[in-house]
Amino acid sequence: MPRKKNGKSGNKGNGYQVDPQMAQNPVLPLALRSDEHLTIAELEQWLWDAACAIRGATDAPKFKDFILPLVFYKRLSDVFDDECADWSRHFGDEAVAQQFIEEDHRQALLEGRRPMVRFLIPAAYRWEQLRNHGLAGLGEFVSEAMQQVAKLNPALDGVLNIRDYNERQGGQRTLDDERLAALIEVISRHRLGLRNAEPDVLGRAYEYLLRKFAEGQGQSAGEFYTPKEVGWLIASLLDPRPRSTIYDPACGSGGLLIKARLYFEEHHPEERSKAPRLFGQELNPVTLAIAKMNMFLHDYTDALLLPGDTLRRPGFVAEGAGLRRFDYAVANPMWNQDGYDDEFYEHDPYGRCQGFGKPPANSADWGWIEHIYASLNEQGQAAVVLDTGAVSRGSGSKNSNREREIRARFVERDLIEAVILLPDNLFYNTSAPGIVLLLRRQKPEERRGQLLLVNASQLFVKEKPKNVLSEEGIASIVEVYRAWESRPRLSRVITLEEARATDYNLSPSQFVDTTPAASYRPLPEILADLARVRAQREEAERELEAILSKLNVSYRDLA
Repeated sequence: MPRKKNGKSGNKGNGYQVDPQMAQNPVLPLALRSDEHLTIAELEQWLWDAACAIRGATDAPKFKDFILPLVFYKRLSDVFDDECADWSRHFGDEAVAQQFIEEDHRQALLEGRRPMVRFLIPAAYRWEQLRNHGLAGLGEFVSEAMQQVAKLNPALDGVLNIRDYNERQGGQRTLDDERLAALIEVISRHRLGLRNAEPDVLGRAYEYLLRKFAEGQGQSAGEFYTPKEVGWLIASLLDPRPRSTIYDPACGSGGLLIKARLYFEEHHPEERSKAPRLFGQELNPVTLAIAKMNMFLHDYTDALLLPGDTLRRPGFVAEGAGLRRFDYAVANPMWNQDGYDDEFYEHDPYGRCQGFGKPPANSADWGWIEHIYASLNEQGQAAVVLDTGAVSRGSGSKNSNREREIRARFVERDLIEAVILLPDNLFYNTSAPGIVLLLRRQKPEERRGQLLLVNASQLFVKEKPKNVLSEEGIASIVEVYRAWESRPRLSRVITLEEARATDYNLSPSQFVDTTPAASYRPLPEILADLARVRAQREEAERELEAILSKLNVSYRDLA
């Protein structure tokens, strides 16, 4: 159905009027084949085209909070259509199936069980209604649709209804109806139903979209996105067990959690039903909503993500037993975060800094480590991304330093398993390299009293706008970690005594030099070469003298 504006047909070929700024991004025709099967590459390109439909590639990241919910909504609507079609075939009548679905959904909410369909989307708010609404009041209708669907599906509250598509700033619409219509039209090009894209394929394409937004947002991108290669490295290092639990106290858009589970599913395809369960907490409500969308798109409906400031108000608390404890923890918290002073640590009801010390007010790096350690069970392991200074600040100084003292206590209790120095310019909010700190409550017997330091600073591929930790680099890091050995220009296993000798400076660059070793030839070889060259020169002089003698010319005459 063509769009209309104020009862008049729009620009020829488009079906609705288009702002001149949109001319370079013409609306594309629909391709709603119900049997099409999209690859990751096709999904990635299409989703990025949708993002660019608003203003173009350079401004697309500014509108990510409008784009991501719409992509998610399209998936929900298409999946609901597929489920309705399946139940219609089962009941033999579409109207009967619809009646059963709606009544079952109401009862399921009352009984606390799973309904017949994943999410109920009323007929008035299906995707085709958004697409064919027309320009007048489109933003208001999209907001209404998302709010109503969220009310009917409590799991979507705070996920869909995070953005007002009719909002104004300075008296002007943030996203006007013309651009919103263009975005909806491009998203409408493909179906996202059950038979069109598997959850992990769609989820990975969604992660691609998050990365593209991160590339364009620079400094602010660190709030929601960790480079996927770092996520795969962490997942490979932890190698989670079946039926385990994985926790991220600063989960952002959920990438580290998702990659840990994807890694398990790829390496244990026959045990997907035993996949780890995911838990996370995030302070920013919009970022939390994106993380929940990410989980739903991967079909990780059992993931539990909570809002709030993790250090001040941990969301996962065991009844009468303090913090809930997990098998694994992954995290990339804000580096050198301030705002947590002595009073906060002294009155912490969970006593997370007891036995280790209070971090300084200007950096909560070790406050996060203390929280993560307290959130691990007796066999727990963690991988945390931090600023490089977290493992070196204060060492070698005559003055006392809180971070150095906390670090020393973690070392002496043999809780730090490894430190991995990453390459420069991987992260979107800084060009600094960062490190991965591996914690382990109970090291294997053969690793006790030791730490592995890995200098991976050279294991990258130079790309734009950022460097990328290479696949070969990830494999090398994981291999040396599992082998637990020192390798030239890559790793060094040190003892607690060596850590003490450096005043608990655990920077891998201090122990592992990545510059190629200079090679020197043996002196006898050099002398032999000199003798050979000298003999060749003397022979050449004799031949020259013989020739000059025949010509009755001497060296003196030539001079």
